[in-house]
Amino acid sequence: MNMSKDKPGMSFREILNMSFGFLGIQFGFALQNGNASRILQTFGADVEHLSLFWLAAPLTGMIVQPIIGHYSDRTWNRLGRRKPYFLVGALATALALVLLPNAGLITAILPPVLIGAGMLMIMDASINVAMEPFRALVADNLPDAQRSTGFSVQTFLIGIGAVVGSWLPYLLAAYANVPKTAPPGQVPANVSYSFYIGAAVLLGSILWTIISTKEYSPQERAAFHPAEAETADQHKGIGAIFGDFSRMPTPMRQLGLVQFFSWFALFSMWVFTTPAIAHHVYHVMPGDTASEKFADAGNQVGVLFGVYNGVSAVYALLLPAIAKATSRKTAHALSLTAGGLSLLWIYFIQSPAMLIYPMIGIGLAWASILSMPYAMLSSVLPVKKMGVYMGIFNFFITFPQIVNGLFGGLIVKYCFGGQAVYALSMAGVFMLLAAVAVMFVKEGDKKTRLPKTVRLSQPGEV
Repeated sequence: MNMSKDKPGMSFREILNMSFGFLGIQFGFALQNGNASRILQTFGADVEHLSLFWLAAPLTGMIVQPIIGHYSDRTWNRLGRRKPYFLVGALATALALVLLPNAGLITAILPPVLIGAGMLMIMDASINVAMEPFRALVADNLPDAQRSTGFSVQTFLIGIGAVVGSWLPYLLAAYANVPKTAPPGQVPANVSYSFYIGAAVLLGSILWTIISTKEYSPQERAAFHPAEAETADQHKGIGAIFGDFSRMPTPMRQLGLVQFFSWFALFSMWVFTTPAIAHHVYHVMPGDTASEKFADAGNQVGVLFGVYNGVSAVYALLLPAIAKATSRKTAHALSLTAGGLSLLWIYFIQSPAMLIYPMIGIGLAWASILSMPYAMLSSVLPVKKMGVYMGIFNFFITFPQIVNGLFGGLIVKYCFGGQAVYALSMAGVFMLLAAVAVMFVKEGDKKTRLPKTVRLSQPGEV
């Protein structure tokens, strides 16, 4: 009988380097989240159609992530196993970041709003190519006892990237005197410049991870998990993904319901926060997208998104201790409850300054959504299928967004009378449903203590 050996623990600095590329990915993702609706409205999109344009993200994610996970499980070359996908995804995402705010210049073929939607789809597909292998890399390189810490560090870096990405348009306008308004049909300069900077940050951070992080070779992985190496899947084609889907572990199915409620809520928040705040708090009339008040509302939403991401960065470092003291699912339920109540709170706010406070609860939920489900999931997945199952798990993220994208705008138009703020209230209800659902998940290994092999980095060590 072959005996497996434990993976060695990684130092905090090594874990930081391994996930540093996620900082750049989230920098670009935050720019998209905070400004895509604003850009599309600038190009002529109606508020009830915004969710349809945002379908680009979940549709591409649903298709791309399982395929990338499947093939990254079987990839090994001079660059590594997951790292080739980081690099390709980073290059394509950077290009899309540069092109999206300039979609209005390419009007000879299609209306600018459709070109913008196409750029949004390209960006989402590229982000998914780079993002999925990062989840699998944490599970590849860390022993189970360190995975809560690994995913929490990843969430910390996500928060840092998202804070800067969300705030950048406001900072450029407020402190660098970059124009925040533009003629009708044009994207303001502060938004365009932010996207250019985001492209550079994304490329730089992913290159840092590629250079600084080692991946285990197939031979080394076989030494850690000889039993799984001996029973490797004989089905190498994409058709194997469907078989893997049908054989997913029960806790993964249970987490799927939690993810449905969570990501339905998040999609509503990302799509409708700008029109909701503009109308409900700044009292901007529908269709008035060229006014200074609309620009102020859009910049304020960027600041608010930066606040919740900043909170999530700090809270992510506390989550392993909370999970250790309670359990992973209890920590997740408490965090989701805070987010749900905060989303409901927004309806009762009329002052822009007060909007910061609900972002605290949303930040707690966001940090947990980005870490706890993956920590729970990684404990019950077969190691040789880590990449494909992380990709399949993305189905439970994309499907609720597709449902919301198809029906969210109709709900806002016909049920809420065009008032997007009620979409945020609906998001709060769904977040609370997620908090209830997670308590029924059967957890795997709940260990969160660092193994004895973990060591502290020495000064000057990378």
